[in-house]
Amino acid sequence: MKVYNQILASLGVAAPMREGDAAAVYFLGIGGIGMSALARYFNSQGVMVSGYDKTETALTRQLSAEGIHIHYEDSIGLIDKNAQLVIYTPAVPKDSVELNFYQQNNYTVVKRSDLLGAITNEAYNICIAGTHGKTTTSTMVGHILRHSEFGCNAFLGGIAVNYSTNFWSHNNNVCVVEADEYDRSFLKLSPNVAIISSMDPDHLDIYGTAEKMEEAFIDFSKKIKPGGLLICKYGLSRTAELCADQLLTYHLTDSRANIYATNIVIHQGSYQFDVVVNDSNASKWILKGVVLNMGGKHNIENMIAAITVAHHVGVEDNKIITAVAAFRGVKRRFEYILKTDHQVFIDDYAHHPEELRALITGAKELFPNKKCIVVFQPHLFSRTRDLADGFAEVLDLADEAILLPIYPARELPMEGISSEMILERMHSEDRFVLSKQNLLKQFSVEKTAHVEEGFEGTVIITAGAGDIDTLVEPIKQILLSKN
Repeated sequence: MKVYNQILASLGVAAPMREGDAAAVYFLGIGGIGMSALARYFNSQGVMVSGYDKTETALTRQLSAEGIHIHYEDSIGLIDKNAQLVIYTPAVPKDSVELNFYQQNNYTVVKRSDLLGAITNEAYNICIAGTHGKTTTSTMVGHILRHSEFGCNAFLGGIAVNYSTNFWSHNNNVCVVEADEYDRSFLKLSPNVAIISSMDPDHLDIYGTAEKMEEAFIDFSKKIKPGGLLICKYGLSRTAELCADQLLTYHLTDSRANIYATNIVIHQGSYQFDVVVNDSNASKWILKGVVLNMGGKHNIENMIAAITVAHHVGVEDNKIITAVAAFRGVKRRFEYILKTDHQVFIDDYAHHPEELRALITGAKELFPNKKCIVVFQPHLFSRTRDLADGFAEVLDLADEAILLPIYPARELPMEGISSEMILERMHSEDRFVLSKQNLLKQFSVEKTAHVEEGFEGTVIITAGAGDIDTLVEPIKQILLSKN
C-alpha cells in the first residue's frame, strides 16, 4: 500500500489509501504492449487491475489468465467505478465513452507516460530510446541483468522470448525502461543510464519535422541525472547537442566509436564476436568470445550497447557472456517461425524503412542463396505518406515484395495515400499489393520450400506493426503442409 500511495501522491491524488482499502487501477487500451507491462506491474503489487481494449488478442488472453479482468465493449456498464487511478494512451479515441465518463466525473485520469514516470521516479533507471532498436536493446539489457542475478524491474515494449512477458519485478530498485518517443512520452523519465540508438525521422504526425523530433531526443538527454551515462549510436547528426556528464558512442565495427565489435564470425546461424569499450577515461575493456544466437548484424550492435550497460553497473564478464548466449530474442524481432534447410520463415515488427533495411539485409546475409520474399504491411497513412520513397527503396532489396493494405491504427484514411503509393516508386519486377485473403491464397498455391532455379530454397519475411502478426500462424501451417 505504501508504494501505491507514493505513486498516487506523485500523480497528484490528494487522499492516500488506508490499510484495508481496496486498491484498484483501470486501463483504457490495456492490450497495448506498454500498457500491459504497467498492468502487470500493479497486478504483481496486489492491486485490483481491470481494463478495456478494442479487440481480444493473445496478449489480452494472457493478462486474463493472470487474473486481470478485461472487456471489449466501450461501455460505462462494464467499467470499474471504484478505481482510484485510470490510465489511457493517446491511441484511445477522444470520443471513447469510457474515457469521457472518467474525465467528466473527477477521476484521476493520466497518460501511460505519466504513470511510468511516477513508478520509476525513485529508482535507478536504465532507459533505452531510439526510433528503432529500443525494444530489442531494452530486452537485452533486462535479460542480462536478470540472468546474471543482478536483478531489475523491466518495463518492455516487446515480449521477451526467454520469459514470455514484457514485465518482471525484483527487489533491486533498478528499472530497465523502454523510452518511447511517441507523444514525447520519454520526457517523463529520469535516467541514470540512457541509450539512444537512432533519431531517424518518424512520428511526423506528432513532431511536424525531423528537426523537432531530434530536439525531443536532445531534451531526453537533458533528463539524465547528474553523473549519469549516455550511450549513443556513433554518427548521430546532433551528437554534439546531447547532454550527459558521461557520453560514450557505439557502432557495429567503426573503431572511431568508443564501443564496437571485432572479429565477427557467422557460425551455424549465430554470431561470434568480441566487444571493445574505450571509456571516457581512456581505459580499454575487451570482452572476448561473445555468442549471440539471434539473426541480423544490427542485433550485434544492439547487444554491444546492452553489454556496456551491464559492465557499467558491475556485472561480471563471465556472467555477461553466459547471459548473452542464453538470450532467445524478442517476440516479433527477427523471430524464426520456421527454419529448415530449404525454408526459413521470419516474423518482425519492422515498420520504418531503416528497420526494414536491417531486417532484409540481415536475412540475406545469413541466407545468401535463398530467395528472399518480403510481405510488408505499412502502418499509418501519415507514415506511408512521409516515408514512401524510403519504403520503396528498401523493399527493392528483396527478391519479391508483397504489400498489404495500410493498417490505419489511430488514423482515418487520407486521400491518395495507399500501399500503391509505395509500389509505384519501386523498381523491382516482382512486386504486388494483395489483400490478406488473397495473400494466403497465393501462398497456398505458389510459395513452397521447393528449390527454385538459382536459389537453394526461400526466406519468407512478414513485417509490420499492425495486425500482420495474425497471418503468421496461417502462413506457417500452409508452409508446413507443403513440406
